[in-house]
Parts: sequence; structure tokens; C-alpha cells
Amino acid sequence: MSEKDTTHFGYKEVDKDAKAGMVADVFHSVAARYDLMNDLMSGGIHRIWKRFTIELSGVRKGNAVLDIAGGIGLSFSFSKVIPSMEG
Repeated sequence: MSEKDTTHFGYKEVDKDAKAGMVADVFHSVAARYDLMNDLMSGGIHRIWKRFTIELSGVRKGNAVLDIAGGIGLSFSFSKVIPSMEG
């Protein structure tokens, strides 16, 4: 592989075309335990932070939300407020 065809993934150099799939694999490996992991790391406070953030945002049913690196936990919480985001 030439340097052009590779990129970084963790501490490894990987093929650019393979990186998206590798990132998806990491995401899927933690997604099912995401809230549990956050509960353990934050002592459950993350649930209060998410609720507070959503209330503070003023988002209501029918609004659109742009998620830029908010994390699946926050995105999922917004989707409960805005059903059209589910899916």
C-alpha cells in the first residue's frame, strides 16, 4: 500500500477503504452497553445531564436537531422527544 491509500486507526496504519467498517465494528461492539458504561463512569449522572440538556434546548416535537458529535446517548434521548428522528 502506498502512503496515499492508508490512514490511521488507533495505533495502526490501515487501508482508507477499510476504516469506515472498522469504526462501525467498534461502535457496534459498545452500543448495547453504552448506557451501562456511562452509568459506571458517571455514577448515573449522565442521565441527568442528558435530561437537562434536552430541557435547556427547548426542542419540541416537530423540531429538527443537528447532531454533531453528541454521542449516541444524547442522540437517542433527543429521538424520544422528536419521534421523526428515530430509525
